[in-house]
Amino acid sequence: MKIWLTLIFCCLINIGWLSAQGDKATLSGYVKDADSGEELIGATIVVDGTSLGTATNIYGFYSLTLDKGKYKLIVSYIGYQAQEIEIDLQENETMTLELGTGAKDMEEIVVKAEKDDDVMMQDAGVGTTKINVKKLETLPVFMGEKDILKSIQLLPGISASSEGSTGLTVRGGKPDQNLILLDEAVVYNPSHFLGFFSVFNSDALKDLTVYKGGIPSQYGGRASSVLDIYMKNGNKKKFGLSGGLGLISSRLTFEGPIVKDKGSFILSGRATYLDLLLKVFDNERFGQLGLGFWDLNLKANYSFGKNDRIFVSGYAGRDNFSFGNFGLNYGNYTATVRWNHTFNEKLFANTSFFFSDYYYGYKIGRSGDDFTIEAGIRDYALKQDYSYYLNPKNTIRFGFNTTYHEFQPSQLRSSNDNINSLIADKKHAIESGIYAGHEIQFTDKFKAVYGLRVSLFNQIGPGDIFTFDESNRITDTTTYKPFEHVQTYWGLEPRLALTYQTFPTTAFEFGYHRIHQYVHLLSNSTAAAPNDMWIPSTNNVKPQIADQVSLGVKQSFFKNKLTIGLEGYYKYLQNQVDYENGADILLNTRIESQILNGVGWSYGAELLVQGKIGDFNGWVSYTLSKTAYQFKEINRGNPYPAKQDRTHDIAIVGTYELKKRWVFSLSWIYQTGNAVTFPSAKYEINGQKVSYFTERNGYRMPAAHRLDIAVTFRNKPTKKFQSSFTVGIYNVYNQYNPFSIDFRPNEADPTKTDAVQLSLFGIIPTVTWNFSF
Repeated sequence: MKIWLTLIFCCLINIGWLSAQGDKATLSGYVKDADSGEELIGATIVVDGTSLGTATNIYGFYSLTLDKGKYKLIVSYIGYQAQEIEIDLQENETMTLELGTGAKDMEEIVVKAEKDDDVMMQDAGVGTTKINVKKLETLPVFMGEKDILKSIQLLPGISASSEGSTGLTVRGGKPDQNLILLDEAVVYNPSHFLGFFSVFNSDALKDLTVYKGGIPSQYGGRASSVLDIYMKNGNKKKFGLSGGLGLISSRLTFEGPIVKDKGSFILSGRATYLDLLLKVFDNERFGQLGLGFWDLNLKANYSFGKNDRIFVSGYAGRDNFSFGNFGLNYGNYTATVRWNHTFNEKLFANTSFFFSDYYYGYKIGRSGDDFTIEAGIRDYALKQDYSYYLNPKNTIRFGFNTTYHEFQPSQLRSSNDNINSLIADKKHAIESGIYAGHEIQFTDKFKAVYGLRVSLFNQIGPGDIFTFDESNRITDTTTYKPFEHVQTYWGLEPRLALTYQTFPTTAFEFGYHRIHQYVHLLSNSTAAAPNDMWIPSTNNVKPQIADQVSLGVKQSFFKNKLTIGLEGYYKYLQNQVDYENGADILLNTRIESQILNGVGWSYGAELLVQGKIGDFNGWVSYTLSKTAYQFKEINRGNPYPAKQDRTHDIAIVGTYELKKRWVFSLSWIYQTGNAVTFPSAKYEINGQKVSYFTERNGYRMPAAHRLDIAVTFRNKPTKKFQSSFTVGIYNVYNQYNPFSIDFRPNEADPTKTDAVQLSLFGIIPTVTWNFSF
C-alpha cells in the first residue's frame, strides 16, 4: 500500500509541476493513411530530440500540449513511412497528419520522408505486441487463407491449443481465458471449420494488439490475454474493390466514401466451397456432404462536424456441416454502435453499445422425426471511455462498462414422441467494471502506466437455483424472479507497467496485473470446439482470479536492425475449473455439482530475436514454460500438468522481398506435445476389459513440428488494378503430427492393445490469387 501511495504522490507532484510551466498550446487531431483516409491506431508523434510525445488512441485521435514555440515532430506508425513535420505552435491548433509511402506537402508544414518502417510486429510495452496486419499476407498459411490467429501463434508465449487449430494458449492459459474483441464486441468462438480457420477475414481488419502482460485497466474479464481487433473504416477518398480466390474459399471486399473525407463504409464477405469440390471429384462418396462456412463484415462511419463521429459495425458468420441425417450449425453475430466526441483539445470520449451472440446446434434425424441439441450465450453491453491528455508526460484514462449476459445451457428438443425434450433454464448475470488509469513519463528514461479496475458480477433471476451437498445431491432449490439478486462477486484489480531505459538501446520492463474472470467455458477438449458451453459464476461456481508478474529486458543493435527481447513471467491462478472423473457436460442440467475449484500456476521465459536487414525481415521466438494445477479431488491432491502445458515452443519466421515483385517466406515450428491422460494398464471384469488410469495428464503426446513455405508474385500494377499470386506448401516434409491417440485391441492378438495415432494433415499445396481495383 505504501508503494502505491508513494507512486500516486509522486505523480501528483509531477502533474502539478508540469502544469505550472509557462504558456502552453495544444496540437490535436487525427493521424490517417494518406491513400484511404483510415485513422491509424497507435501512431506516435514525438518531439525530435526529446522524450516528449504522444500516441493516437484506438480512433486515431492525438493530443499534444507543449510550450509555445517552433518544433520538429516525428510521426510514425508500423508499416508506414515515418515523417518529419516542422510547426510553429503559438495557439491551440487542430491538424490532420497523413502517413503513406511518400511525402505530402501541407501549408506551413515541411514534410521529409524517413526510412520505411516495414516490420511485421512492434513491441508496445511489457507483454504487449502490435501487429502489422498488412504484412501478414506474405506469411505461409494453411490452405492459403490469411489468418491473424494462426500468425500470432508464431510469437513467443502464444501457441495453438492443438495441431492446426486457431484455439490459443497464451502463457499457459486455456482458450476461454483470452478476451477476443472485434470492434469492442466479444467474440466467444473465434473459429471456423471445427477450429482450423479463424472467423477474422484479414481483408476487413485494420489493427491488432495482443496483451499478454501488463494489461491496462480498461480491459477485464479474462485471466490470460486480450486480443483487441479493429475493422477497417473504409476508404474515405475513393471506391475500391478487392478480393481473393483460393482453393477452398473466396473473398470480396467493397469500400468507399459515403461523403468524401466525411464518411465511409466497408463490406467484406468470405465463403467456402470445399463440399462442392469434393462432390466434383467423388459425388458417390460425398454427394450427401455439406461442409462450409461463410462470414460477413460490415462497417460505416460518418463525421458530424469536427467533434462528433458515429460508427456502426457488425459481423455475422456461420458454419454448416451435414451428412445424411446429421447436421451441425454454429456461429457468431456481433454488432457495435459507437459515438466519438471531442470535448476540447485535451478531452476525448467514446460511448459504445454492442451486442454479441454465439450459438451452436446439432440436429440428428429426418424432418418430423429428429432432435436437436443446442446451447449459446448472448450479451448486451454499454461502455463509456474517456481520455484526458493533460500534457505530453501525462495521459489519464477512465470509464466504465456493464454487460447483461444470457446463458443458454445445452438442451434437447425433439419432434419424436418417443424422445423426451430436455429444456434447461437460461442463466442470467450482469457484469460491470469501473476503471481509471494514468500514463506518466517521469523522466526521459522512466515511464509508468498504472491504474485500478473494480469489477462486479451479479447472478440474477429468473430460474431455479440449486444447492448441492458433497455427494452432488440437491439439498435446496430456490426459485428467483426476473432480475432478482442471486449471488454477487466483486474484486479490486490493480494494474502496473514500468519501463526504464538505461541506455538509448536498452530498456527494462516490469508489469503486474490482477484480473477476475466471471464466465467459464466447459469443454472436454483442449481446442475450442463448437459444442463447448459457457456458464456464469454462480452460488456453486466461483470466479477465476489471475495474478501475473512480468519482467523483461530489450536490447537493440545496429540502429534497430536487430532487437533481442527476453521476458519472464509468473502467473498464479485461483478457482480454476476442472471436473470430477467421469463428468459429462453435454445435456447435464446439474453440471455445477461436478465442477471442481483448484489452484494453478504458470511460469516461463520468452525470447524473441527480430531482425530487418535490407529486404529480409524475420524473427526467432522461443518459449520455455510450465503450467500446472492442483485440486484436492484430482490426482490424489498432487499437482499435475495442465492439458495445455508446453515445455518448449519454437518458431522461426523469415520473409525476403526481391525487387518489390517477389516475396519468399517460410515458417518452422516445434512444440512439445500436450499433456494427456492415458491408461496405464487394463483389467477384465465379467469378460469386459476396463482401462486403468493412474495420474491425471501424466503422459505426453509426441512433439509436433512443421515447415511451411510460400512465394508471392506481384503483377506489375496499373493505375486502376493490381494483383498477386501466392503459391505455398503447408507441411513441406509431410510430417504427420498427432491430433489424437486412441487405444484399440490388436487385430492379431486381442489381448494386446495398440496405440493408434490420428493425424489430420500431411503435405498440402496451396494457391491464391489476390486482386484490387
